Amino acid sequence: MNYQQYQQLFDDILSSKNLQPPYNDSAYFNYTKLNRSRMSRWDKQAQLNEQLVAQIIRVSALQHWVIITEPWCGDAAHVVPFLIKLAACNPLITYEIQLRDQPPFLIDLYLTNGSKSIPKLIVRNESGQDIFHWGPRPAGAQQVMNKFKAAGADFEATKIALQNWYNEDKGAELMQELSSFYR
Repeated sequence: MNYQQYQQLFDDILSSKNLQPPYNDSAYFNYTKLNRSRMSRWDKQAQLNEQLVAQIIRVSALQHWVIITEPWCGDAAHVVPFLIKLAACNPLITYEIQLRDQPPFLIDLYLTNGSKSIPKLIVRNESGQDIFHWGPRPAGAQQVMNKFKAAGADFEATKIALQNWYNEDKGAELMQELSSFYR
């Protein structure tokens, strides 16, 4: 699916009178509602790193980006809008969004420490071979996650800390990490 279809999926979930799992769980429904708002904000406010944009513009061979995500994923709400904006910088880059929890279950090939952590970005050449993959979150966000997990913090406190980190970082670390693949 493309980004417009992905956004429509959010809208369909949020307007549905017959919610399907996992969105029939109020927590997942509320995450999706919050993430739709976050994505809309980043769609309007995200500023791309000029160095990374220049690197992406210099890509001279076809690339296909596969973004694995789900509407309920908080990290994805802060990452996917940047990825879409970056892909749009070069007509040689195409992308697709795949849902983690639906076939073809591509996430099973890109586990993080044995888990299906998302979002994931898989960058492939025109032959379909992986050039690199990235995810599920920038190193700074992962440090926040690790710190709160080690302290035994509850999920709510962890979510708030991650949200604050993403708001302060404004995509900078994500773009710095992606830039390292395009040198």
